[in-house]
Amino acid sequence: MSKYSTYSRPIVATLISRLQEPPRLIQVLIGARQVGKTTAANQAAERLQIAYHYATADVPSLRSLEWIEQQWEIARKLAENTTDSGSVLILDEIQKIPQWSEMVKLLWDEDRLSNADVKVVVLGSTPLLMERGLTESLAGRFEVLNLPHWSFTEMREAFDFSLDEYLFYGGYPGAAPLSQDFERWADYIKNSLIEPTIARDILLLTRVDKPALLRRLFELGCTYSGQILSYNKMLGRLQDAGNTTTLAHYLDLLAKAGMLIGFTKYAGQVVRQRGSSPKLQVFNTALITAQREIPIEEALNESDFKGRLVESAIGAHIVNAATDRKIKVYYWRENNLEVDFVVETGSTLTAIEVKSGRVRNSVPGISAFANAFNPSRVLLIGSRGISVYEFLSKPVEHWLS
Repeated sequence: MSKYSTYSRPIVATLISRLQEPPRLIQVLIGARQVGKTTAANQAAERLQIAYHYATADVPSLRSLEWIEQQWEIARKLAENTTDSGSVLILDEIQKIPQWSEMVKLLWDEDRLSNADVKVVVLGSTPLLMERGLTESLAGRFEVLNLPHWSFTEMREAFDFSLDEYLFYGGYPGAAPLSQDFERWADYIKNSLIEPTIARDILLLTRVDKPALLRRLFELGCTYSGQILSYNKMLGRLQDAGNTTTLAHYLDLLAKAGMLIGFTKYAGQVVRQRGSSPKLQVFNTALITAQREIPIEEALNESDFKGRLVESAIGAHIVNAATDRKIKVYYWRENNLEVDFVVETGSTLTAIEVKSGRVRNSVPGISAFANAFNPSRVLLIGSRGISVYEFLSKPVEHWLS
């Protein structure tokens, strides 16, 4: 039996604890494709050792509202046939059903009136659409658990990944068993992760007037991950006559899907401008390497490319920690001085500089930033500082407290 077959993420224990309570709130698991939402929900239900029903709306044709009602009725009957433990209903990719939240609200409220012991878990891989339904219809009836991409520690414990393997193959558990065959692994990332996310989670469910531009923007973002790139320069490289507002919107859609984010410049108490040049950052380094089509041995022998992977892996570690919105991530740059990451959590401000060995046009601006903003702490990762291995081995929150 492989380690992965029995491995569970910490979120499983949290979900078990919540499901052991009376059904007061709907549990909502949100995360990108292939980060383990389905596995976590089913592991929690199985370990509770009570009756549960799992159903998914992730099919080529759209499910109807009646489909939700049918699945709910199955869970109700399971609860009726038990003595005192009730049942768990798991609805996967529910955001694919138009007006799903209104039906869930109706059925949930019916159960509260009849004291039905059905505990509900809904899963979604498109946070933008999930959040819209939650805030519009289910206010006061849910709590959210965000599932980020897998960390270095998780991939090491489940798959024995080395640091170099994590830098190259990233944190997709479903692809990890294919890592010994680069072509199969790369095909899986492109065809089972990237394409479905863009085609089914973004284009099918959100209005996008220029789908080809969104795809090219994603590819550009992977190429320039870890770099600051103005919207005008993006338009030039994309050879498109569009406008910066469109690009900013598409970048936001890619961020909501857990693929690519463009975070903004830190400006202290000054009102931050959405139009500032974004720093591009993938959520998972596999999105970079799968499209470059160079196997691990060759790629990691290129010092500049490995340096980009190191910076992107550290950036991914930080932005994944920010999915619960308690952590805000920025960069800072003034003339030729730059700070790679500025992390704000509550009243704490942390400046992070990465020494990856990559040749860059800017120079570290830690001293200038410290003089201007007086951060609570300054971290140096890499040469003469915290090792990359150590930084990635601990939660980001550890370094901020």
